Amino acid sequence: MGTLVNAERAGAERVYGAEACYRHSIELLTELGFPKGVLPLKDLEECGRVRETGFVWMKLKAPFEHYFKGTNTCVSYAAEVTAYVKKGKMKKMTGIKTKQMMLWVPITEMSSVGGGNKIYFKSAVGIGRGFPAAAFADEEEEKGGALKIN
Repeated sequence: MGTLVNAERAGAERVYGAEACYRHSIELLTELGFPKGVLPLKDLEECGRVRETGFVWMKLKAPFEHYFKGTNTCVSYAAEVTAYVKKGKMKKMTGIKTKQMMLWVPITEMSSVGGGNKIYFKSAVGIGRGFPAAAFADEEEEKGGALKIN
C-alpha cells in the first residue's frame, strides 16, 4: 500500500505546519468555490496537492468531531482526509463521516451547486443531501455578512 500512496503523491506540492497548512486549505477551498468553514481543519500537520491529477490530502494531529450549527450535523474527521478536486467538486473523499440517525456515514463527494449557493454531499451508497452554503461560513465570513464564493 505504501508504494501506491507514494505514487499517488508523486510530484505533489507539500506544505507543513499548522499555520501554513491552514492557509493552504483555505486557499484551496476558495479556489474550488467552497465556503471556508466547510472543512474546519485547523490542527493540520501536512497538506499536499498534485495539480496534474487533482489529488489532495490533509493530515491532522488527531481525529476530531465538529458540530455544524447551521446544518444540525456532527461530522467526524480522521487523522487524514483525502480527495480528488476540481472547480466546484471534491470526489473520492476519504476520512470524513457524518452522523445520521445514530450511524456514521462516509461522505465521498462534495459539490458546489446553484451558483455556489448550496453544497451537496453524497455518501458511499449514492444518497445525498444539500445545505445552504451559508451554513458553512467561517467566523470571518459570518462577520462580513454575505458569503462570497468565487
